Amino acid sequence: MEEKKFDFRVIELKRVAKVTEGGKTMRVRAVVVVGDYQGQVGVAVAKGQDTADAVAKARRLAEKNSFQVPIVEGTVPYEVKAKYGATEILIKPAKKGRGLIAGGSVRTLLSLAGYTNAVAKILGVTKNPLVNTLVAFKALEKYKNYEKKLKLKEKLLTKKDANSSNKS
Repeated sequence: MEEKKFDFRVIELKRVAKVTEGGKTMRVRAVVVVGDYQGQVGVAVAKGQDTADAVAKARRLAEKNSFQVPIVEGTVPYEVKAKYGATEILIKPAKKGRGLIAGGSVRTLLSLAGYTNAVAKILGVTKNPLVNTLVAFKALEKYKNYEKKLKLKEKLLTKKDANSSNKS
């Protein structure tokens, strides 16, 4: 079995503390996006004792949780909306040559997925990169069953054509 080559980007690194009776335990939280520029994309959040541990753990989890998204002529197949917490996102297809019109972490996610033309707008009030990444990932998850829907649509159309030709 061939091992997939994923590229990764660290979206956010943050020091977090767990307060216990004995004092504060400092850790590092990493948000990582992985992708192969051909439709395979994943996101993960992980904590570790130091930065390297957190990033390695998040990268491993992101690769494990990755899935395939459809790319139609370099863009998303259709408009999609998703909501996560207070944040809402709208991702729309764009014509060839428009490029990726998205901000920050959403742009990184879309480019690692392999999209070259798309428009994304965050409609919520948050500037939190973690939440923005997760809402964009949730929106892309809506494309998971795109291939199945396409095959079902083709099947229904061929059935319809067969029925109409039999009546003639």
